[in-house]
Amino acid sequence: MTKITLKPGSNTLADWRAIYRGATPKLDPACAAWVEAGAAAVARIIAKGEPVYGINTGFGKLASVRIAEVDLERLQRNIVLSHCAGVGEPMHYNVTRLMMSLKLASLGQGASGVQPKTLALLEAMMVKDIIPVVPAQGSVGASGDLAPLSHMTAVMIGVGEAFTPKGRMPAVEALASAGLTPLVLGPKEGLALLNGTQFSTAYALAGLFEAELIYQTAIVVGALSTDAACGSDVPFDPRIHRLRKHAGQMESAEALRQLMIGSAIRSSHLVGDERVQDPYCLRCQPQVMGACLDLLRQAATTLETEANGVSDNPLIFTETDEALSGGNFHAEPVAFAADMIAMAICEMGSISERRIAMLVDPALSGLPAFLTAKPGLNSGFMIPQVTAAALVSENKQRAYPASVDSIPTSANQEDHVSMAAHGARRLIAMAENASAVIAIELLAAAQACDFHRPLTSSPPLEAARRLLRASVPTLDEDRHFHPDIAKAIEMVRSGAVVGAISGVALPHVGMSAE
Repeated sequence: MTKITLKPGSNTLADWRAIYRGATPKLDPACAAWVEAGAAAVARIIAKGEPVYGINTGFGKLASVRIAEVDLERLQRNIVLSHCAGVGEPMHYNVTRLMMSLKLASLGQGASGVQPKTLALLEAMMVKDIIPVVPAQGSVGASGDLAPLSHMTAVMIGVGEAFTPKGRMPAVEALASAGLTPLVLGPKEGLALLNGTQFSTAYALAGLFEAELIYQTAIVVGALSTDAACGSDVPFDPRIHRLRKHAGQMESAEALRQLMIGSAIRSSHLVGDERVQDPYCLRCQPQVMGACLDLLRQAATTLETEANGVSDNPLIFTETDEALSGGNFHAEPVAFAADMIAMAICEMGSISERRIAMLVDPALSGLPAFLTAKPGLNSGFMIPQVTAAALVSENKQRAYPASVDSIPTSANQEDHVSMAAHGARRLIAMAENASAVIAIELLAAAQACDFHRPLTSSPPLEAARRLLRASVPTLDEDRHFHPDIAKAIEMVRSGAVVGAISGVALPHVGMSAE
């Protein structure tokens, strides 16, 4: 099992990606001194007897209510129980683990005032695969992702449910099955665990990681579609793109150009082709995909910063024994990043669907109608294109910016919120839709290339086609189509299509390629 050392404040996107894909996090032991100093500072602050938000006061609109020292532990337990108000289906398992890891790294910086044993339990839960059942709906992305993080914390104190290697079970039983005991929260700890953007950030990171794979796969499949349609590689000439100067555009064009080198199909129509220009879905791939790549990179920069920051409130400063109230829990940066990722996912699926529509239309592609040798008797790829159109339209509806929405909460104390949680949570579903569209394009492009036999595409693109044909034969006659689509979707989502390509460097958003 891969292990990732969490070095609070300096982890890379590749680290978070590895955790999302299943690696086990371990907190850097060097954090111990910071954590102990933060906890000691909280004790000294309490001893001063002054009101400090979240330590000896109520929360939100109730911040002016002073809490007696004898009730401080009960206060922290109560905030967890009262804030467990999430609804809906549980979070994706891997995203929950990522959320826990982000929280661990944030607390490990010592600015939240938690005890070392609190971090030890959170880390041990991930090592022993005790993952809280967290309803995914209920956060507005400000004052922290309170409801989902409360459900996470509830399991730590023995309340709620958790997924375990032995199945889903009550929290106390789940902890006991791993030799762990519930935590008794000290002053400030409940609030520290609840406050923060880790739910929104985890989902946004998951969306980013999926979007990177969609981008790379779409570049490969788009090149195959270009060859299948006997399209030109002239629009990928680097001289064109150097004049516009966008990095993503130049890199996307170069990848498309490299993918088509050595294609016998391309060589067959270099001379005598009456067409002057290809449709935009082929010709403008570098511009569209490059813009998506640049956007994903911008989102990646924001999310890497967020993942390495502290979004708790109040924050503990050990040098002066101060607890300073601010607004680091407001997830506006995450909301903007999620909106950018949503737009990129939507557009990558949209241009892919246009290539499918082009391939099935004989007026545009010059290929048999709906890519079947006997149209009429057979419907061929008629309805897969409809499915792709339906998925793209779903993504268009989902891509409306979440960050432009706000609704006051907590009796108007929290009067402007980011909606980052919803904006980030939609990304996995959008990525699934886009992956399915690209999978349908892969099927269509491979089918179209079959009509050019014995001519072949380039070696890299033929490798992708062989991968598909190992599981999905040419569609000679209509058959039950769903299994073919399901197999192609698995190849896209697993990264197998990208993995089949060798000799061509595919751009990425800044993370090391697997």
